[in-house]
Amino acid sequence: MAITTEPVTINLGPQHPSTHGVFRLRVTFDGEEVVDVEPVFGYLHRGTEKLAESRSYVQIVTLTDRLDYTASMSNNLAYVRAVEKLAGIEVPERAMYLRVITAELQRIASHLMATGFLLNDLGAFATPLMYCFRERERILDMFEMLCGARITLSYMRPGGVFQDAPAEFWPALDTFLVETPGYLDDLENLITGNEIVLARTRGVGILGDELAIATSVTGPMLRASGVQWDLRKADPYEVYDRLEFDIPIGVAGDTFDRYLVRILEMRESLKIIEQCVDQIPRGPIKPDLPFNLRPPEGDAYAAVEGPKGELGFYLVSDRGIAPYRCKIRAPSFINLTPLKEMVVGWKVGDLIVIFGSVDVVLGEVDR
Repeated sequence: MAITTEPVTINLGPQHPSTHGVFRLRVTFDGEEVVDVEPVFGYLHRGTEKLAESRSYVQIVTLTDRLDYTASMSNNLAYVRAVEKLAGIEVPERAMYLRVITAELQRIASHLMATGFLLNDLGAFATPLMYCFRERERILDMFEMLCGARITLSYMRPGGVFQDAPAEFWPALDTFLVETPGYLDDLENLITGNEIVLARTRGVGILGDELAIATSVTGPMLRASGVQWDLRKADPYEVYDRLEFDIPIGVAGDTFDRYLVRILEMRESLKIIEQCVDQIPRGPIKPDLPFNLRPPEGDAYAAVEGPKGELGFYLVSDRGIAPYRCKIRAPSFINLTPLKEMVVGWKVGDLIVIFGSVDVVLGEVDR
């Protein structure tokens, strides 16, 4: 006998573990099936872009850490590259290698969190997440060696980095490079072939390549849909044009592909870091710049391939010590654009998993 139901609209969030922070979804269900979704932003709004307009160019580095607090190094890099483009600053070669090493370590740390929390959303309580936290802690230990901080790092500066890597950093990095491939094997043995993971992720939350491109999605989400686009290859910056690495892509654009692309990207990041360690020259790590930069009048946009996609900063200078305007192209915000198309037709449990596979941090959504 058919049961007649009426659509019901409920709130998921803004305070809920599965919404990955203060994010709200107004979801309309017909029974358990999702028939409509309205994302609601703004509960963490910090006004970062406006705050940047009243701080000096160096002080703004601390604001970028808090946009995506799982990828502070990447935020630092995107911002300082925009300042350097605006002011015409040359970066020493050693500093560029240190930037790439730290950015790729940050990519691994961010993807570990994306993987661990996705499995947590799937119901694999604690174990995979703790595995991911364990290896991330080793990266944070190395960050602490570099700058004394673990999360909000402020390591990079316009023109270079805060300070050179100390002697103890390099042995720790070498050990990490040797041991991490085996750890990733363990993680894949735990997850990739798991029948519950496959049943809950294969063919679930499909994002087609045409829709991904049309909605400006970037990063692992775009590549999982089969589009081989990565700024490190398409528009190389720092020393990426000197390095050999592959761009993993998916086939189906489903939740499983988004997971697997991140696993494969971590392996490629290890290759990049190994090459940087072999190639890094001696030399200065930053030029001698005035305490307060005053770039010439004009504007500049610079972007990097962050862990979540294209992260860009647009700055306008009026020759003052602070930017006249600052605008951030935040991948977490843009990547939420096709969420409705990805979740309509699925059930409430699938919605949580699909949303988790997007991998957002609300600090840059509500910037």
